[in-house]
Amino acid sequence: MIARASAALLDRRRQLTVDELAELAAVDDSAVPSLASLAHEVRLAWAGPTVEVEGILSAKTGGCPEDCHFCSQSAAFDTQVKATPFLDTEEVLAAAQQTAELGATEFCMVLAVRGPDRRTMDRLIELTALVSASTGLNVAVSAGILTREQAFELAEAGVHRYNHNLETSRSFFGEVVTTHSFDERVDTCGYVREAGMELCCGVLLGMGETTEQRLELIEQIRAVEPCEVPINFLNPRPGTPLQIRKPVGALEAIRWIALFRLALPSVILRYAGGREITLRDLQAMGMTSGINALIVGNYLTTLGRSPQQDLDMLADLRMPIGSLSAAV
Repeated sequence: MIARASAALLDRRRQLTVDELAELAAVDDSAVPSLASLAHEVRLAWAGPTVEVEGILSAKTGGCPEDCHFCSQSAAFDTQVKATPFLDTEEVLAAAQQTAELGATEFCMVLAVRGPDRRTMDRLIELTALVSASTGLNVAVSAGILTREQAFELAEAGVHRYNHNLETSRSFFGEVVTTHSFDERVDTCGYVREAGMELCCGVLLGMGETTEQRLELIEQIRAVEPCEVPINFLNPRPGTPLQIRKPVGALEAIRWIALFRLALPSVILRYAGGREITLRDLQAMGMTSGINALIVGNYLTTLGRSPQQDLDMLADLRMPIGSLSAAV
């Protein structure tokens, strides 16, 4: 099965079918290193050797009216994360400068909101211009559900990439979120691409979904045609409904990193939240299993490892850092 997948992706340069991906998802644990090796070859052949480094900033934390069951920023749950106002301009610019000094090329401002109101839109437009002018970084934004008009306005303001995750499959979505629909997320993804921004659309694995639902999610990610796909693994947060879940195991994480690369050969596949507790000492293996981008530093409400550890890892693997753009 792995040999056939190699021939399809490397010799014939075609995407794998759903049935082919299902076969690969079922290989024995002993075959996962071979699966990972193929994913690395595919990443180099389809996306090249460059690794994109990004810093993210929670510019507006907590108090979100949505009930995403994995998220400690939801106002629906009793967690340690409390609502705070939008950060001052100086704080945002300082964080962006620190990101630039790491050699990163992308800086993402993330807001815990259902979607941006007029005041928030004005702040995002202002900050996009300031960050871009002062650091030269590409500016990305994650601010929830957009209207078509808002997508075009952000694009006009110079937002390079917009993040809006599907998180999980349509068939499992209702088990995780009840305050908005899967279709609202899909619509926002469509508006982002229509407006000319690059679409960053990620997944969160380990919420109780089945293998079949993960394969369904791959097809639904393909359908929205992202430039970038962040791979998140659930880090169960106290006070949320999903605090009862156990983290994904390291070998399972490697299997699914590889499968997402084999399913999406040309995308920017980014290490994101949860990798530290899931992969532990195997994070370098993830970089040779299809990953070609990573978030450095802390996440929105959880701590990552030090940026220098990630930069040292990339240096050890002789992976060059640079800016990427890709599409399915």
